[in-house]
Amino acid sequence: MAQTGEMAPSAGGYVVLREVAPGQWQLIGDVDRRPGLPARRARVQAVSDAGGSVEDGSAYAAVPRSEWRVARQL
Repeated sequence: MAQTGEMAPSAGGYVVLREVAPGQWQLIGDVDRRPGLPARRARVQAVSDAGGSVEDGSAYAAVPRSEWRVARQL
């Protein structure tokens, strides 16, 4: 049986960055992942949820929150 509501396991989330200059990235948000979306679509949605726009020509990165935490430990 599938879990719903507050008892459902977390779908994780993304840390969203925008490239402001070559090789220089700015944090624009930390958003929850929307369940049910394939990985690529979930990343695009994360950029949108964080206030960015994939179509505006800027470069964005949506890094899984779990990977961001591991990287910060170095």
